[in-house]
Amino acid sequence: MTALTPATWPDGAATWKRLGRTFMDVILHLGAHRTATTTFQHYMRDHHDRLAADDVCFWGPHRTRRSVFPGLFRSSTAPKGRNVAQRAEGRIRMFAKQAQGKGVRQLLVSDENLLGTCIQNIRTGRLYPAAGERTARISAAFGGRLRRIVLSIRSPDLWWASAAAMTVSRGHPIPTKAKFAAIADHPRSWRDVIADLACAAPGAEIEVLLFEDTAGTPDRVLSSALEAEVPRDRSKRWMNRSLDLPHLRQILKEQGGDMSLLPDAAGRWQPFTTAQAAQLRENYADDLHWLVAGADGLARLTENTHRKRSDISLPSGVMQKGQGYDEGQLAQHR
Repeated sequence: MTALTPATWPDGAATWKRLGRTFMDVILHLGAHRTATTTFQHYMRDHHDRLAADDVCFWGPHRTRRSVFPGLFRSSTAPKGRNVAQRAEGRIRMFAKQAQGKGVRQLLVSDENLLGTCIQNIRTGRLYPAAGERTARISAAFGGRLRRIVLSIRSPDLWWASAAAMTVSRGHPIPTKAKFAAIADHPRSWRDVIADLACAAPGAEIEVLLFEDTAGTPDRVLSSALEAEVPRDRSKRWMNRSLDLPHLRQILKEQGGDMSLLPDAAGRWQPFTTAQAAQLRENYADDLHWLVAGADGLARLTENTHRKRSDISLPSGVMQKGQGYDEGQLAQHR
């Protein structure tokens, strides 16, 4: 990792002043994938003016992937000997300084691909194996001054099923039964991801939200991120939902793939056996127990205290296919 000149932003809660200078909080919303991140990012753009009036700046995937973070996670050298990672770090510092100069109090960066991608997870059979390294690079680029990291987690049997459905719908091969068995047997869980984030950004608070609690309520996610009152979401959107089995088989047919590799059934694709899914749910229960018990001081769990029971499905709402980042301009892997 390229060494950085320390930034001038001090640690501390919210915005505060020292010697007449105003400092800005950097808040990182890392997703994860398949936890309603697309809905959250659309909500943020819908309320851009209101948030700007409160001196809150939002960087979503349309900006992070096009102009801010490209090259940050690369170790190669570009033509003419340019260090692409070093250039990306300088670019991030420059944009952040510009935002601070405009009076921004809180800069919220939301891009689930900063953790890695779903296809990388499936290929390795592990949950965000490079989360620590990638977050360390982000933290260094911001001068080690991340104020808060927000992470939404989801029961892994459904998370992996949703990730697999998404990657297959975008033309990637259907993982084998052996691959799903290896995923179910691997010990890495959300607890390990959270520990990696804590090690990578030791000065940042880590806020953990449950997808089962926050699905369909992006305003709750933002309220936790900013620790403030935020605009209420009334759109009832449910964006980028996983395709069901009939739609997945249709896509395979159009791509010339083997439809027999998917079950001839309706509803959600669940690629794990009953025993494998039970093991993943048990791992998730252990993670939640660890979080409720204080997560060894590494993270804080925000729960919906009004929920009476575990829901078996997401809330009703508008279901839209695809990303639609910034008025449908950008088609990116999620």
